[in-house]
Amino acid sequence: MISSLFRHLELTIKSKTGLGSGVLVWGLIALLGGAVTLGFFIFAAFIALAARYGPLIAALGLGSLFLLLTLLAVLGCVSSRRGTVAGARLALEARSHAPWLDPKLVGVGLQIGRAIGWHRLVPLAAVGILAVGLAKEWFGRAGEAG
Repeated sequence: MISSLFRHLELTIKSKTGLGSGVLVWGLIALLGGAVTLGFFIFAAFIALAARYGPLIAALGLGSLFLLLTLLAVLGCVSSRRGTVAGARLALEARSHAPWLDPKLVGVGLQIGRAIGWHRLVPLAAVGILAVGLAKEWFGRAGEAG
C-alpha cells in the first residue's frame, strides 16, 4: 500500500514537471554540448586574431558540429519530456478509475451509514477490513505453495 502511494506520488510529480531519467540525460548532454560549443567559438575567435587563415576554418567547422549536436540534444530532451508527461498522465488516468471512488457508490455508502448509524457501521467496517487482510494473507501463502 505504501509502495502504491509512492508510485502515485512519483507519477503525479512526473506528470506536472516532466522530469525523468531521459530528461536529465539529454539535459546533461545539451549542457556539455553548449560548453564545448562555447569553447570552440572562443578558440575560433582566438585563432582569427592570431592568424587569419587555415586553423580558423577548422575551428569554426568543429564549433558548428558541436552546435548541431547541442541542438539535437535539446530536441531529444524536449521529446523525452513530452513522452514522460504523456506516460505519467496515462498511468494516472488508469489508476484514477478506482471503483470505490465512484460518486454513486460513495452516495450509497453515505445512505447506508445514515440508515444503520455510524456507531454500528464502524465496527462492521473494521471487521470487514480485517477479513480482507486475512484473506489476502491466506490466499497469498496458498499461491506461493502451489
